[in-house]
Amino acid sequence: MTKIKRRKFSKKNITNILFILPLLAINITFFAIPFVKAFYMSFFDWSLLGEKAFIGIQNFVRAFQDKKFLHSLLFTAEYAIIVTPMLFIVAFIMAILVNHRFKGVGIFRTIYFMPVVISMTASADIWLWIYNELYGVLNHILQGIGIIDSPVAWMHLPKTSLPAVCAMVTWKMAGFSMLMLLGAFQAVDEEIYQSASIDGANKIQQFFRITLPLIRPTIGLSMVISVIGSVLAFEQFKIMTAGGPSSKTQTAVYYIYQTSFGNYKFGYGAAMSMVLLVILAILSYFQFAVMKDATE
Repeated sequence: MTKIKRRKFSKKNITNILFILPLLAINITFFAIPFVKAFYMSFFDWSLLGEKAFIGIQNFVRAFQDKKFLHSLLFTAEYAIIVTPMLFIVAFIMAILVNHRFKGVGIFRTIYFMPVVISMTASADIWLWIYNELYGVLNHILQGIGIIDSPVAWMHLPKTSLPAVCAMVTWKMAGFSMLMLLGAFQAVDEEIYQSASIDGANKIQQFFRITLPLIRPTIGLSMVISVIGSVLAFEQFKIMTAGGPSSKTQTAVYYIYQTSFGNYKFGYGAAMSMVLLVILAILSYFQFAVMKDATE
């Protein structure tokens, strides 16, 4: 009996390993190996041509003295602070609206989620057309209702370029957060609400005393994903603003990209990537700590 159990156990383990292997291979190939390589490169003066010279932590020291890199970090933080609440509030409202059973609710859920499946590149190009000062739909509408007198160059003004990008990202990504929150809403057992109603709790009290505490972990995960996406922002600014005007909308990832593949300073770019990784890890830790359920 023991031998038969061992054989079954070993076969089950082998089957599980075979299922995991493809994902493990992808993670090792595209995440683990590049991470180790980047960490190794960060200690070298690593250019496209010529010899690679070991310089210790000089790249890291340079990163903290680089005003352009520090500015890109500050701008990235500003972008994350603006877009994360925007995205969450819109997603939360949409999740509440579609968390009901009525005819056609599936259509609304699909419509809200549709922008998520569009690539960031395509979304940025669509909104560039909307914002265009010559033939853009937004200027045409605003002029038609008398809000503006002349077309606004939304992507060329420091005051409007960041909010314009944030609006595009919110439109594109709110559906993803909505889906997470909707799943959390629907996971709450209806019997809890019924018991609360018997005890005299109204809908508002049920929402704040039952729903919000129970979906708190999902809210935390949604916020963490949003912040990570904001810190790693690249395509939207590369396409919509090209870092302008005057490099004012240059994110940290965009600056790392320009340094590595524009100036071919791969070692310095790798060092800045490590700094950004540490910042992301710290932010994620604190967010999970704040949103952690006190009963766990």
